[in-house]
Amino acid sequence: MDIQADIKWINKELKKVKDPTLIEAFKNILKYRINVSKPQRISVEQYNKEIDEAVERVENGEFYTQEEAEKIMNQW
Repeated sequence: MDIQADIKWINKELKKVKDPTLIEAFKNILKYRINVSKPQRISVEQYNKEIDEAVERVENGEFYTQEEAEKIMNQW
């Protein structure tokens, strides 16, 4: 496995991405990686804020249906 080649390929592919939801997913993956390597507890207030934000996104229709998610996944 050539890590540098993989990183180069990922960088090249990321430059092509125009879907803001996909970008957000990548950001969350990278944030998760950081959080896993340095586990930190969040406050109840922060937890509730994140839940409220997630509910708001769903209420605003900012989500994919199962069918849409499968179509996107099949394009990978």
